[in-house]
Amino acid sequence: MPDPTNSRADVSFDRNRAKRIGLEEAVLAQHKSVEQIAGILSDAIAEDRRLLLTRLAPAQVAALPAHISARLDYCRDSYTAILGPCPVQSGPRQVALVSAGTSDHRPLSETRRVLAYSGVAAETIADVGVAGLWRLLQRESELREMSVILVFAGMDAALPSVVAGLVPSLVIAVPTSVGYGVAEGGRVALDSALASCAPGVLVVNIDNGYGAACAALRFLNAATAAR
Repeated sequence: MPDPTNSRADVSFDRNRAKRIGLEEAVLAQHKSVEQIAGILSDAIAEDRRLLLTRLAPAQVAALPAHISARLDYCRDSYTAILGPCPVQSGPRQVALVSAGTSDHRPLSETRRVLAYSGVAAETIADVGVAGLWRLLQRESELREMSVILVFAGMDAALPSVVAGLVPSLVIAVPTSVGYGVAEGGRVALDSALASCAPGVLVVNIDNGYGAACAALRFLNAATAAR
């Protein structure tokens, strides 16, 4: 039987990425074998290095050697795992995660975990889609206090445009794969977000909570450096 911790020949980890761009490399676990994931984690453990894994399915976690899986903080909602401690989140919250509905929860949870791994706390404002616009308007004053607002929406993804028309913050649209008929899969939501009439909306790929979090972190890092 092959050693599940000895499959690292095709992995060249970017250990200097945080110094170069301010963001650590994360491991996309989707499509990786359990042996590859175990090998990557074993290297990080041996080096006493933190690590973030995304798109890690429960079945992959269950198949890892027990001495490795026991060291992971695994979140089934977001399919993310964290090896090692997260920084203490301090100071006022500058980031809001806004979802149109509870069906958008998985990419939102992925974003929240990536931000937490980087020491950034986020306020979650869920289920405020445009089908009941009064729910969003009740939170408008709260949203106006945020530096970055990430908006998760499927269907026609009208919510990012509405939010960007109300507040001065950076708005990052995360189109999700939620929807019926032609909206299923998220392409309608992506096209709608890209075609937003609200000026300055940044758009990431479908269900890309990780990419959205990284965009927010780049903005916050740049703002901190400017101050």
